Amino acid sequence: MKEKKPISSSELGSLWLTYQEKTLILRFLEHFLDKADDQGARNIMGGLWQELDHILQILKGIFEEENIAIPVGFTEKDVNLEAPQLYGNGFDIMFVRVLKEVSLGMYIINIYMAYREDVMSVYQELTSISQRIYKLCTHYLLEKGILTRPPSVSMPKTIEFVQNTSYMNGFNPFKEDRPLDDLEVGIIHHAIESNNIGIQLITGFAQVAQNKEVRDYFVKGKHLAQKQIKLFEEILLNSDVQFSATSGSTVTTSTVAPFSEKMMMHCIFLLNGFSTVGQAFSSLFTLRNDISLKQAIIARDIYTYHREGIKIKIKNGWFEEPPQMENRNKLVNRNLK
Repeated sequence: MKEKKPISSSELGSLWLTYQEKTLILRFLEHFLDKADDQGARNIMGGLWQELDHILQILKGIFEEENIAIPVGFTEKDVNLEAPQLYGNGFDIMFVRVLKEVSLGMYIINIYMAYREDVMSVYQELTSISQRIYKLCTHYLLEKGILTRPPSVSMPKTIEFVQNTSYMNGFNPFKEDRPLDDLEVGIIHHAIESNNIGIQLITGFAQVAQNKEVRDYFVKGKHLAQKQIKLFEEILLNSDVQFSATSGSTVTTSTVAPFSEKMMMHCIFLLNGFSTVGQAFSSLFTLRNDISLKQAIIARDIYTYHREGIKIKIKNGWFEEPPQMENRNKLVNRNLK
């Protein structure tokens, strides 16, 4: 039998982060499954819960085999199944779809940092699960009329090449802006769609949070999402692109928290990180400089908001410390006065 190599630093960091994310998703699924009254939604979420719980057992097995302390993550203490329903029907699958989008982005990075066969297999399986669930969620939401498709477009009949750098202009007051290209429309559509869901999510969080600083932080996040939607809708309006996107759901009037504040804060922590990476990726393929400028402003605001959230997590003892390299200076100088 071939001997396994020790877990590397990058693999340990990835597995630790994956454990945090999976325990978070399982707790959300438990609340949504308890409140869901649509069998199609229950089938999607129930299947996902079973698959992720199986992955979690694999992760625990790796940790135990390597004598690694198993992270706390998120437990049954972080979800209150007795709490009333916080979100209307349809939001559960909309949010699961967003979580799978986040997961797919993370797995690309995770598998690049994996070298051991069993660790690579974990991320291959997780990627397959997320792709399948994302597809199921999309079909479900379209069939229910909850998800809004991107705007239609005329099909190109000829092939053209960009002739000069004016193609990148977008805020020259003396020249007409060029029309948005289809990729830019897709990027903007996705940004508006994601922020609409984010507004509903964080509105619910703010509604049930008891800690004033946490509640104010969620309200600030809601305003940040609204600002992003306004910026992107203005671009579409000025380009005569007919567009509409909704979250597909509403927040109920419940003020009883189904999730711990630690869990809600970590959820926003993950989404902020994904949003920051997404803004950077989108800006690479957005050639109109007015859009790129707005993306840069948004990225700055998200980064600032993200750092503020980290400080709140640390202040309240909610930030579980990731594994880290040995402090060699401390070890060397341990007996020095």
